[in-house]
Amino acid sequence: MFLFNVRVYGLLLNGNNQVLVSDEFIRGGHYTKFPGGGLEFGEGTRECLKREFKEELNLEINVTDHIYTTDFFQMSAFNPEHQIISVYYYVEPLELIQVPIRTKPFDFDEKQLDIYKQTGETESFRFINWSEFSSETVTLPIDKVVADIVKNGKDKTGR
Repeated sequence: MFLFNVRVYGLLLNGNNQVLVSDEFIRGGHYTKFPGGGLEFGEGTRECLKREFKEELNLEINVTDHIYTTDFFQMSAFNPEHQIISVYYYVEPLELIQVPIRTKPFDFDEKQLDIYKQTGETESFRFINWSEFSSETVTLPIDKVVADIVKNGKDKTGR
C-alpha cells in the first residue's frame, strides 16, 4: 500500500541575514534541514508548522508567505512505500529563541545525547549566514530545491 507523507517546513531568516536550520541525527544518518515536520490528521499546514516550532524550539511563530509545495515525485528516504509532499513557508518568531543555537553542525550537548540514547534521534539548531547558504548546505532533496528558490529569489522578494 502506498501512502502520502505530508511534511511542513518553515524558513526563519533573522535580522542578521541568516537562515535557521536543524541538524538532526535520525536513523543512523546526519541531516541538515529546515525546521518542521509531519502533518497530523485534522491539522492544516500552518497549524502543523506552528506546532512543530513549538515542539522543537519552544517558539511561537507567525506563518507568513508560502514558498513552495513539492511538484515532483519524491520517495521517502525512510519508507519506500511513502511519497513525500512538502510544503514550505516563511516564518517569523513572535518571541526570542530560547533553545541553544549552535555555531557548528551537529554540535549536540549532553541533554541532546541523552535524548539520542533514549530515542535514537536528536537535533540541534544553528543559523547559516546568507553568503554561505545554498542548496549544498541542506541535505534533503526537496529542501535543496527550496534553498535554490529562496537564494535566487532573495533580491526580487526583499527577503
